[in-house]
Amino acid sequence: MTFSSVLDSIDGIVWGIPTIVLILATGLILTIRARGIQFTKFGRAFRSIFKENEGKGELSGFAALCTALSATIGTGNIVGVATALVAGGPGALFWMWIAAILGTATKYAECMLAIKYREVSPDGHVLGGPFYTIEKGMGPKWKWLAVLFAVFGALAGIMGIGTMTQINGITSAVNNAFDPNSTNIAFSIGEHSYTWATVIAGAVVTICTALVVIGGIKRISKVAEKVVPAMAVIYVFLGLSILIMNAMKIPGAFALIFKSAFGWKAVGAGAMGFVFKQITDSMQKGIARGIFSNEAGLGSAPIAASAVQTNEPVEQGLVNMTGTIIDTLIICTMTGLAIVIAFYGDIIGGVAEWNAGAQGAVLTAAAFSKVLGGDGHSVQFLLMLCLAFFAFTTILGWDYYSEKCLEYLTKGKMGPVKAYRWLYILAVAIGPYFTVNAVFTIADIFNGLMAIPNCIALIVLSGVVAKETKAYFEKYPTL
Repeated sequence: MTFSSVLDSIDGIVWGIPTIVLILATGLILTIRARGIQFTKFGRAFRSIFKENEGKGELSGFAALCTALSATIGTGNIVGVATALVAGGPGALFWMWIAAILGTATKYAECMLAIKYREVSPDGHVLGGPFYTIEKGMGPKWKWLAVLFAVFGALAGIMGIGTMTQINGITSAVNNAFDPNSTNIAFSIGEHSYTWATVIAGAVVTICTALVVIGGIKRISKVAEKVVPAMAVIYVFLGLSILIMNAMKIPGAFALIFKSAFGWKAVGAGAMGFVFKQITDSMQKGIARGIFSNEAGLGSAPIAASAVQTNEPVEQGLVNMTGTIIDTLIICTMTGLAIVIAFYGDIIGGVAEWNAGAQGAVLTAAAFSKVLGGDGHSVQFLLMLCLAFFAFTTILGWDYYSEKCLEYLTKGKMGPVKAYRWLYILAVAIGPYFTVNAVFTIADIFNGLMAIPNCIALIVLSGVVAKETKAYFEKYPTL
């Protein structure tokens, strides 16, 4: 049994039907208990982003949102969507949408509760997140569940979503832009060879990460506030260009996505067992990659939200729920539609034909270049820039999340946290030399392990969410 097959087996268990049901049920319960807040308060949530807050905390509402977005808008939007479509078919995008729609209510609730149950020291230092939501909201007897979440959170940052997947995505994109044929080999490890483009890009990102990470949350938030909006605008511009130029193909792309989500090809073959497998594969990859991208239910965004300068938990919950909309329903959708539109005819012929061995950033770049035309180099370069900056800010955001998990575990002792920073930087340095599938599978496993205790807490505390939400809107019926 190979290492890859072992990872796939663990991933299949962690992201089995029970976890998928738990995540979707959490979103559905919170949508009902919060009275469809993602629909009824959609406009108010976006208006609240730029509102000046007053109260205890370390960050403004906008800075906290950018910090959270810096951790969510990353390789999941460009690489993750591509890997989901390859593994689960075009239908995976449909399940990403479902997870995001329900996940918006989840993101609202988890961020709101994080502020309600956070700890603020006399010097203004803030620590909050699902670990305190579980311990203080559910009671001390559930502290073991809080510890479990914090352990998984620290491991997810250093071994999965925060480091290796992001740097791997950056170096793959840089190599694809500057040395697509991999002719300039720096060294080889076994059967795998690595180009100078990969080595140099990895070294540069590692150094930049070290310079920012050592500065802590305020430096991270300052970088995020500047980089995230700019890169999001560029990527959205590219995505909109594709959709406008191919407007007539959009209905067909949506039809293919919906049919694929429910096993259209297998139905034609009459193999009901395979139908079920195709549907569950699409669900698993779509929901797993959706959670990887927008982190709704994962429990990470509440850690940044808890640092906000506010006395109104509900208000910041509204602000943070917009992150899921921006991340998945806008940016991931653009990526997915671009790939489906670009390879529509080939997808009909079968997954083995349409992806032709391409994966991750390479597949997304190929789709963008094919649809936008031209020599393809300028598109690939812009895509590389977007991916590089998205992934870099995700590395920074997840360092913050991981440190806070460790700070909880060590009861505020900063010695282990400072040591962790250097291990985190080391993980970034070695990340380019792992395969794309392996690092994404590892990230999926830890994401699922984080989501389970967090979702349990959200379901148990859904009554608190309903009570706090009702009280806030009765007190402030208008913005």
